[in-house]
Amino acid sequence: MSDGSISQDEIDALLAGVDMGGMGAAPASPSSGMSDSQTSALRSFLEGNIPGLKSNLDSMTGGSVDIGTPTVEVLKRDGFLRKIPEMVVGTVIDFSSILPSDHVFVLAPEFAQKIVSLVNNESNAELDDMSLSVISETISQHVGIELTALEKAGFKGISNNPAESVHVPKAMVRFPQQDFAVFTYPVTMDGTAFSLWEIVQLKAATDIAQAFGAGSDSPPQTVDAMSMMGMGSSQGGNPMGGMNMGQMGGMGASMGQMGQMGMGGMGGGMNMGGMNMGSMGGGMNAGGMGQVMGMNPNVQSVQFPNLQLGNMAMEQGNIGLIMDVYMEMTVELGRTRKVIKEILGMGEGTIIELDKLAGEPVDILVNHKPIAKGEVVVIDENFGVRVTEILSPVERVSDM
Repeated sequence: MSDGSISQDEIDALLAGVDMGGMGAAPASPSSGMSDSQTSALRSFLEGNIPGLKSNLDSMTGGSVDIGTPTVEVLKRDGFLRKIPEMVVGTVIDFSSILPSDHVFVLAPEFAQKIVSLVNNESNAELDDMSLSVISETISQHVGIELTALEKAGFKGISNNPAESVHVPKAMVRFPQQDFAVFTYPVTMDGTAFSLWEIVQLKAATDIAQAFGAGSDSPPQTVDAMSMMGMGSSQGGNPMGGMNMGQMGGMGASMGQMGQMGMGGMGGGMNMGGMNMGSMGGGMNAGGMGQVMGMNPNVQSVQFPNLQLGNMAMEQGNIGLIMDVYMEMTVELGRTRKVIKEILGMGEGTIIELDKLAGEPVDILVNHKPIAKGEVVVIDENFGVRVTEILSPVERVSDM
């Protein structure tokens, strides 16, 4: 008999919204949602991006990276939560513009620590804000490769939202509530095996598969307009041959009204490849059908609004809300490390040697994060700094 307490697994299940009746049961099987051809097309898309992902990880970490063939499956939220560890690093980087979709990457904390340790050249790196920015930059570079491939496949103007990484319990990561596609990359880094999971909404996954050549497992169903009218199907090579409309006297009254709509009259028999319209009875005047079939409709192309410009205007409007927010800017001349005994022995006139050479650029930091380098200048009687270089995102995190 239970003592009334619940286990950690049950707590996580409650947080994740997992069906408690399934606790202890076999893992949820993938949901049906994609055909074999769609799965194959998605795998082709993913494999085409692997060389770029491997190159980025090689250059950022300086380590030995190998990436295997990714797998594609469709899962529900509870089924995916059973596949991943309790604590994860999740990066949300949604697709926007022409292909709006939730887009999330998930890493085990050990994998994220490995990447950060190699990038920052330190062992056992902590997963703090600076480390999470390294993961965001790594994921952003890979998504940039995906966007290039999608652009070539026909998704013109596709873009993504900025990456945001968090180190939280798995139930706190924002996953789609409905079925979603999961792409699993087996990654080996310096001899250690890891998994990188990529999640997109099922609708976006099928759209991508279609763009990369996915076909339908069953042929599309066509509707025969004549069959819908109860006239029977066509026979032989002539699509309208062999159908005798002389037997349709009962339709004469309703079809006769077509003559009042300006269809005119051609009298006598009209033979359309074996379809005898000469005797339709009931006063039907079928001559005007020639005018309907011969008319030239005025067709105009549909004009769609420019969604990309609309998104840009919205983004500019949103960033305008924080334009007057103050941030702390610091110019750092240099740094050094001292033992406590040396610090306590300091007095007036003590010279502290820094890690900067004379004439070397100084660091410019915003909220204690490096963003640029510059040279010291004197303006009237005040010191200033002239910006000489803006750091790239990778340099900003590696210099800390």
